[in-house]
Amino acid sequence: MTASNKLIITRPDDWHLHVRDHKFLSSVLPHTADRFTRAIMMPNLVEPVTTVKLASEYRDRIIDALPAIHKLTFDPLMTLYLTNRTNASEIKKARESGFVHAVKWYPAGATTNSSKGVSDIVACYDVLEAMAEEGIPLLVHGEVTDPNVDIFDRERVFIEQFLEGIIKNFPELKVVFEHITTADAVKLVEKSGPNVGATITAHHMLLNRNALFQGGIRPHHYCLPVLKRETHRKALIKAATSGNKKFFLGTDSAPHTKHTKENACGCAGIYTSHGGIELYAEIFDKAEALDKLEKFASFNGPDFYGLPRNREKITLTRKKVPIPEVFPFGDEECVPFRAGGELLWSIG
Repeated sequence: MTASNKLIITRPDDWHLHVRDHKFLSSVLPHTADRFTRAIMMPNLVEPVTTVKLASEYRDRIIDALPAIHKLTFDPLMTLYLTNRTNASEIKKARESGFVHAVKWYPAGATTNSSKGVSDIVACYDVLEAMAEEGIPLLVHGEVTDPNVDIFDRERVFIEQFLEGIIKNFPELKVVFEHITTADAVKLVEKSGPNVGATITAHHMLLNRNALFQGGIRPHHYCLPVLKRETHRKALIKAATSGNKKFFLGTDSAPHTKHTKENACGCAGIYTSHGGIELYAEIFDKAEALDKLEKFASFNGPDFYGLPRNREKITLTRKKVPIPEVFPFGDEECVPFRAGGELLWSIG
């Protein structure tokens, strides 16, 4: 339902989220729980979440860190971190758990805390077969790590070298191509069968790679996959606003301390949870596609995962809201996306 300055939609979910661990959890979780009913929790902790037992313990820590108001209203959807040593029997445990909803494939060395990821996907074929049988989706960080491949081409090359083959060899396996950044990824998802979907971030639709160098090096615009050309940014917006059920919301909000971003070897990741749905409203508004936002943000994700749609509604209002320069992050600080600027939409 839309009005001139208001939009009422079913409460959305975030299908790709980082919240870190321990002392950092309580700093970032309220932003997500204020906006979303559920979120897919990424497993790339310093000690990755490789088993159902570890996922259960991490889920308990997340729930313990939630504000009291959200403990019964927010559901963290857990994932396992795929390694060359993952056992197919763990997949059956995942399905039986009721709280593990996917397995994440990080090519070793592709992004933050991915050093223990997969170095040989063929060694994981028995696990992928078990996932297909159990209906557990494979979430893919789609970049090759070959240093001879240009960083701006790593997604395209990953599609050619790995993902097309996985989709062909495991047609019953549900695959989510995470945080897609290129027209090549859009094309792959569109032409693949119903078991292939993709998440799209707000920051990849709001920024192109020029944003990394405006007025100097901009470490808070550095993420992986890295921002791409303007043609790719436009392709992502077209896909997200198309109404195609294969594309859904995944913020890939990734908090880091200010000092680990602003140094000679800064971390990859952009913190967007403070505008987790508002930034998408801005994008869809500018594309004159506000009528498509509810499907993208609230329907396509649960439909793909085989989960019920939320029933609660939220109201988005076209209203400017200032963004702080920093947010508390444990006993340190995190610099948010568009720090010192503003959101163009607000909740309520």
